[in-house]
Amino acid sequence: MKKKVTLKQLAKELNLSISTVSKSLKNDPEISRKTIVRVRELAKFYNYKPNALAVSLKSSKTKTIGVLLPEILNNFFATALFGIQQEAAKEGYKIVTCFTNESYQKEVDYLETLTYSSVDGIILALSQETQIKNKVSHITELAQDNIPVVLFDRVSDTIQCDKVIIDDYDASKKAVSHLLDSGCKHILVISTIHELSVGKLRAEGAQKVVTAYTGATLSTIEVTQEDEGAKEITAFLKNHKVDGILGFDELSVALAIHIVNAIGKKIPEEIAIIGFSDSTLSRYSSPKITTISQHAEELGSMATALLLKRMNPDTSENTPNFTTKVVKTSLLKRASTR
Repeated sequence: MKKKVTLKQLAKELNLSISTVSKSLKNDPEISRKTIVRVRELAKFYNYKPNALAVSLKSSKTKTIGVLLPEILNNFFATALFGIQQEAAKEGYKIVTCFTNESYQKEVDYLETLTYSSVDGIILALSQETQIKNKVSHITELAQDNIPVVLFDRVSDTIQCDKVIIDDYDASKKAVSHLLDSGCKHILVISTIHELSVGKLRAEGAQKVVTAYTGATLSTIEVTQEDEGAKEITAFLKNHKVDGILGFDELSVALAIHIVNAIGKKIPEEIAIIGFSDSTLSRYSSPKITTISQHAEELGSMATALLLKRMNPDTSENTPNFTTKVVKTSLLKRASTR
């Protein structure tokens, strides 16, 4: 008995796009006779039968948007998802959400599931592993199948699509400037996102400000394992002069607060702390944490608005040019800085 194959598997074996294979099976006049014959012969060989549900769903718009996020427990992405859902609901769209847990392979698998089911378009933040590997063909191929995509927050310059980002470089400059202006001279950056595009931009922004500030120093600890990172931060704070900490992400800020308290230092009198993402941790820790608000809900809302325009060109500018929207951040001053 021959194995049961999908449209995607046929496309892969024939080295064609899913769209071309689908059109060939329907004798679409856009496709050459030679290609139609090749596709039909392989489909016959495998006794390929199209999924009736998928065919019915793809024949018309389903008013459904696929959303692919790197983490389920991250406050920033949870807030962005709320913005996506709210904006989609205004236009009568529902969302289907998948979480990659920072895995490249899960990102590939979930995209296949979404594109071969019921979604009209996709909103996506790249996984950490995807950015490290710099492998994005699974996303660029979506254009061949006429599936609109909007990237947000974690993006890639090699993917041609609409994007919504925050100004990470400027946000980091804003945070470090506040530390320096409040009297800090020796700043420690803690980051668990150093391999991501957003982390690299934040590092560049921080370095830019400190370099221009006479007498200031900047050190960085890149955390890959939580326990080992905590030990490294503890040792550094005990053996080096540090009067200001900038955490590039939620975990980094949590580690900073815990360790500074554990070694008996006072916040902000001895060490001031600033974080990214206006999470519950920032608002209700003691003291409350000064933070960079990334306006995640607005980010999600803008990404959805861009996708809706791309999916419904009659109500947009009807232009093939892609847009990158930049959301400015805000510094929320609280008790953890002087």
